[in-house]
Amino acid sequence: MPEQAPKVRKLSGHIGAEISGLDLARLDDREFKRLHDLFLEHQVLVLRDQTLTRDQHIALGKRFGELHVHPMAKGPEGYPEIFPIEAGANSTNDPKAIRAGKKAVNGGHWHSDVSCDPEPPLGSILYLREVPEFGGDTLFSSGYAAYEALSPAMQNFLEELTAVHSGEATYRLHYGDQRAQDRSRFGIKSETPYPEALHPVVRCHPETGRKSLFVNRGFTREIVELGHAESQALLEFLYRHQETPEFQVRVQWTANTVTLWDNRCTQHRAVFDYAGQVRRGERVTVKGDRPEPVLRHESLPWALAGA
Repeated sequence: MPEQAPKVRKLSGHIGAEISGLDLARLDDREFKRLHDLFLEHQVLVLRDQTLTRDQHIALGKRFGELHVHPMAKGPEGYPEIFPIEAGANSTNDPKAIRAGKKAVNGGHWHSDVSCDPEPPLGSILYLREVPEFGGDTLFSSGYAAYEALSPAMQNFLEELTAVHSGEATYRLHYGDQRAQDRSRFGIKSETPYPEALHPVVRCHPETGRKSLFVNRGFTREIVELGHAESQALLEFLYRHQETPEFQVRVQWTANTVTLWDNRCTQHRAVFDYAGQVRRGERVTVKGDRPEPVLRHESLPWALAGA
């Protein structure tokens, strides 16, 4: 009998799908291509009841591309590509409590992973083995949907802008002042305090060609072409716009669930509403490329006519 195609259940109008019928530890080439196609189509994929060893988790990530090593977080011994996700009784999302010594929860604010890198990650694969009895969901927002909902005038304005993304505020809070640490093995010069990069406010996805907003609360610091007050006001508008519920999907975790997301066109937030409970797993992240700005001249009539 021919093998059955995986079942796909959309989770919201713009983003997210739950996939069943695939074993992520044993994907053949045809199954991986189907997974990759669904990944590009839905931006966030949820697969439940998976069993992955660390080596299998890493192998799955490498099928998407070379793996990223986080510039601040240390992986388990022998597995630098693994980013540990762990929250327990001593965890908090309160900055004051973090500065006082409590452990910060991972991803407790809206962000796009490591967008402060010159080449931000392509995407991530998170495998949660242990989840709280209630709470601990992850919200994802579609940069495609957020961009497409803007007026043409605003789209055109934003396509001309660039923004500085900096890791300093987030990393200093979560990991302390590590400026003296030798981070050359992460590709960061030791004399550079924290990663920082300049990216277009609207990026063009390298595989789908779709346009997406590419600013986030976690790492975007300012828009270069605007004055400070203008920059902060516009960024706050864009943050709130991207947080519109209609652009989102809410992933409810169960033990041994794997979620993949496209970091080039989404941002996410882990909801910390499970204080005192345990939420534990591991993530691998795939290296990406430098975000490309929108080439507006290609859409003009004279360009299409070959003038």
